[in-house]
Amino acid sequence: MDWVTFLILFPLIPAVILLFTKSVQLQRVVVLVSSALIILGSVGLACNYMQAGGTYLPISSGFFNGLVILGDIVLALVFLYVCRKLPIKKYWIPLMVVIQYGMVVTADLTGGIPETNRYLYIDNLSIVMALIIGVVGSLIAVYTVGYMQHYHEQHKEIKDRRCTFIAAIYLFFFAMYGIIFSNSITWIYFFWEITTLCSFIMIGYSRKEEAVHNSFRALWMLLLGGLAFSVGIMYAANYCGTIELQKLVTMKQSLVIFPILLLCFAGMNKAAQFPFGGWLLGAMVAPTPSSALLHSSTMVKAGVYLVLRCSPILQGTASGAIVAFIGGTSFVMCSALAISQSKGKPILAYSTIANLGLIVLCAGIGTSFTLWAALLLIIFHAVAKALMFISVGTVDHQTGSQDVEDMHGLVSRMPILTFTMLIGLGGMFLAPFGMLISKWAVIEALAVRNPVYPPIVIFGGSLMLFFWTKWMGTLISVVGKQPPIKAKGIGFDEWLGLGGLSILTIAACVGFPWIGHYWIQPLYGWNPMLSERIEVSVALMLGLMLLPPLIFACRWKRLVHTEPYLSGLNVENKYEYLGSLGAPRRWSFGNYYINKYFSEAKLFKGTIIGTTLLWILMFFMENL
Repeated sequence: MDWVTFLILFPLIPAVILLFTKSVQLQRVVVLVSSALIILGSVGLACNYMQAGGTYLPISSGFFNGLVILGDIVLALVFLYVCRKLPIKKYWIPLMVVIQYGMVVTADLTGGIPETNRYLYIDNLSIVMALIIGVVGSLIAVYTVGYMQHYHEQHKEIKDRRCTFIAAIYLFFFAMYGIIFSNSITWIYFFWEITTLCSFIMIGYSRKEEAVHNSFRALWMLLLGGLAFSVGIMYAANYCGTIELQKLVTMKQSLVIFPILLLCFAGMNKAAQFPFGGWLLGAMVAPTPSSALLHSSTMVKAGVYLVLRCSPILQGTASGAIVAFIGGTSFVMCSALAISQSKGKPILAYSTIANLGLIVLCAGIGTSFTLWAALLLIIFHAVAKALMFISVGTVDHQTGSQDVEDMHGLVSRMPILTFTMLIGLGGMFLAPFGMLISKWAVIEALAVRNPVYPPIVIFGGSLMLFFWTKWMGTLISVVGKQPPIKAKGIGFDEWLGLGGLSILTIAACVGFPWIGHYWIQPLYGWNPMLSERIEVSVALMLGLMLLPPLIFACRWKRLVHTEPYLSGLNVENKYEYLGSLGAPRRWSFGNYYINKYFSEAKLFKGTIIGTTLLWILMFFMENL
């Protein structure tokens, strides 16, 4: 069996097994074995196809296409079933289901879709995505078993449906592999909507009022993207004469720009670009593995993956420039909104939308240099952000809070867990970790295109630096001597996920030169950042970064806690000082959130209005 066929179909086996498995020990065995095989399959695929150029995998039989049509019908019925109890005022949700599936299924059954035997396509971009899904996704799946056990111990009021939750993860793997290997946009659409279903299941897992509300908000927003996708399929089939994505992106711009923009709409909708960022923010009510897997490292990457595939048509067009501005606006505004957040998950959610916006900006420009930087961002963001999400989830379980202000001095109370968070934070904004290198590449790539673009990246990156720095500073700022926290219930599964993603984050940093040479260069050409001495520079910077934690580890049991010195104003209680009126006041240490300027009340509504106008302008420019 070919690696591609294995990776698409195999996840269905553990998905079915786990759906009916309530034993935690059996779940653990199935997840460990399945994850190991998926990782092996992803690595095997990379070894077989990396640098081989684009390869079509023809399927001559109509059997699989018939299964996809049947799958569309089943999905439509499932969506209608979950909408059965919606109030009549939300009729538009099932109506969107009926319209989009009615068009696609009818066209399929009546011969309105052009035939092809090139349903599957593989190149370095799909291989990189497969490695992200297989390796990062599998580590999150392993983490999920221990996390969900701990989750239900703390939330006894929530019905235990973890078998459904974990099964949805493997159904999601099936869908993601289908998206990245499919060349037929009708096939991509089928797998695309499965990820929407998985997201709905996970967001509404607790079945609390907020979770149910947010799951349906995500459903209608993502179905709106699916509706645009289905219209794009019909236009491509009837006016372009093909449903092959690789063929569409090589055709004349004026002929295919409209369906390509519809696919980009669907992609940016899935990537939670504004004005659709609300679904991702609401998704944070789901258990942490859902946030790490679907809503940061992989599912939202399906959106930017599709936009990257469409970028050859966007290059040099007014519509492409507006796509870039929508991404740039999401990048800057979400970076600003993250500053005012004090809880870990909302910070990570806003920063996810922001970084995806930066990738969309690069794809909208569409040059080989910007696409080079975009793929770097996808790789490094996936590993570092997944690590940050599961770290925050574990901290929440151990301390009962995900508030950044409650993480003061965590390095002296839970040093090992804190180090995993510091690696994740370093991966997001410090050199030589890839996110900083990627943003540097973006600035270099944009500098020669338009003087407006580099300030967007610089200003948004500076805002990101603000909230990442204050979070890292909180973790390592020890305010007085505090007793260590004994890890309660962090099992082998969780440590394997945390440790594996920490190693991956560092490995991605160390392997940056080879990633550039062997993974990205065959796709987009040589990049001037790959200098002859880049390996030496990366090694030196990483070595210097490792010195502080190594010194801390050596001296951890001999740390000296000094009393705070407040310019001689301390009183008898060492944690108090004399105020301006001579009365003792307790001193405190906290971060700035600058709500006056960066709160959701100030920025959210304006961002939605502005980006909505940009969307309208994008389609208007296409018709000029």
